[in-house]
Amino acid sequence: MMGVDMTGLKRCLSLSLVSTCVLLTLVACGTRTTNRAPVEERMAGSSAPVGTEVLVKQPQGFENAGKPGYYAVKPGDTLTRIALENGQSPSDIALWSQLEDPNRIEVGQILRIVPPVTQEVVVQAVTKPVVSAGSLNKPAAVAPTPVSPVKSSATPVPATDTEINWVWPANGIVLAGFDEVKNKGLDIGGSAGDPVVAAADGRVVYVGAGLRGYGNLIILKHNNVYLTAYAHNQTLLVKEDQAVLKGQKIAAMGNSDADRVKLHFEVRRQGKPVDPAKYLPAK
Repeated sequence: MMGVDMTGLKRCLSLSLVSTCVLLTLVACGTRTTNRAPVEERMAGSSAPVGTEVLVKQPQGFENAGKPGYYAVKPGDTLTRIALENGQSPSDIALWSQLEDPNRIEVGQILRIVPPVTQEVVVQAVTKPVVSAGSLNKPAAVAPTPVSPVKSSATPVPATDTEINWVWPANGIVLAGFDEVKNKGLDIGGSAGDPVVAAADGRVVYVGAGLRGYGNLIILKHNNVYLTAYAHNQTLLVKEDQAVLKGQKIAAMGNSDADRVKLHFEVRRQGKPVDPAKYLPAK
């Protein structure tokens, strides 16, 4: 009977056990569940998780969109341009619209461009009366009998054209006449520093250079119907909310935002540009 090689047998048994262990390890690895980080589904174009309600911020005054007496801000608009084209003061529109920062308006924002209908006024009275030349240096008149206040309408009662006595705002020659498309007023020539005067009694509602294409600009409000604009000035000599008299010097002629020295003069009737030549006296 042949002898058994015990050393060889032990070696074979060891190799067999090692192979079995390796095989079991591989099987265990193949069946193990991998712990991966959960994938969070999100809505397209949003960082909020699915099911989260996204709140869209509405522009200020959106509830008044489309109502009479309100205006939706468009790209390129400024408060000054909106006021000029609606025959109002920028500061009044800012007040009526409750703007926190009048220098910042946003596209889609809804602005009130007429006085609130609930605003109470005395019959034939105005909040900021225009001072006329004939009223200066006169003794105080006896106070009239008080009248009951009434609610004002949203649209001012139009004044007749004869209620204002106009004068030319500058003495130069007319370089360009009124054109509804190309020129919304008159261009009057002159030299740098020539006087620019108020075309009628009024109140200053804008002084500045915030309206592109107008340079250093002054806007006067004469009543609830008429505004006048004086553009391209070299020097501005009045302040906002100041009362001025017909013929009073309000600026010095210049060429700010213009190709030459000139005064661009506009008359606006309820915000719409009209031909100043039809209102000014003949030269």
